[in-house]
Amino acid sequence: MNEKSFIGIICGLSAASIWGGMYVVSKVVLEVIPPFTLLTIRLVLGMLALGTVIALRTKAEMTARQVWEIFLVGFVGYGISLGFQFVGTKLSTASNASLVTSATPAFILLFAPFLLGEATTLRRVIALVISTLGVIAVIDPRTAQLSPSLFWGNMSLLSAALTWALYSVLVRKTTQTTDVITSTAIMLAGGLPTGIVFSAWEIKTQGVGVITLGIVGGILFLGIIATAVAMFLWNFAFAELPAAVASLTFFAQPVVGSVLGAVFLGEKITPLFLVGGLFIAIGLVIASRES
Repeated sequence: MNEKSFIGIICGLSAASIWGGMYVVSKVVLEVIPPFTLLTIRLVLGMLALGTVIALRTKAEMTARQVWEIFLVGFVGYGISLGFQFVGTKLSTASNASLVTSATPAFILLFAPFLLGEATTLRRVIALVISTLGVIAVIDPRTAQLSPSLFWGNMSLLSAALTWALYSVLVRKTTQTTDVITSTAIMLAGGLPTGIVFSAWEIKTQGVGVITLGIVGGILFLGIIATAVAMFLWNFAFAELPAAVASLTFFAQPVVGSVLGAVFLGEKITPLFLVGGLFIAIGLVIASRES
């Protein structure tokens, strides 16, 4: 594995790890601020943070067509996919959300040959299978629920996984000829139309709770770290690595989430979790050998 691939993997793992750890913060903040309102705030803060960096750098040249294409990619990721994620989590269960969204790397492997021309090699398929078995062990599908009452929630979660996979593949396609930081800022803007519309509805029907100093801190973390930094790292990973390889770093998310659940919520780390984490690592190593 060369240095470029190693940096890409580290960036992908870092992004997924941040997202795995943000749920503890999100749970607290969402008690006060509705989801689409929080998403809109995150996107604005993320854009401001990246905009500050962009202002201090040499300006990247982009055509109007490139800007529009990047904006639409962001709309898919932040306007559609995260919308499905919110609806699915609300109508289904947290266990189902973890299990269904773990299908994202498989969908990326499906999209990559058609949109990027990347070959689906035997090594990548084996790596995906091993890592998927690992994440299933970490999540423990026995906790999932298939009640008919959860059908639309589960379908929304599946749609979220599918559209996030599409977004990730499109990120690799667009960032081959554009600056990643600038592209990420534009993509975040792509989520604003959906976020603003639903945020206005939420505020009108639900309102916003009491904003304390702790909530402000949580919002800053979610906007700057979990959005600006993590989204840039994720996009950078897909810019540097084949999509099928970068996608496997997504599996760090449930692992980090489970570890933090054990640390802060007293949840138990089982032997099955340890085996699952090992499988995920093995799958990533196998895939990285080819990048």
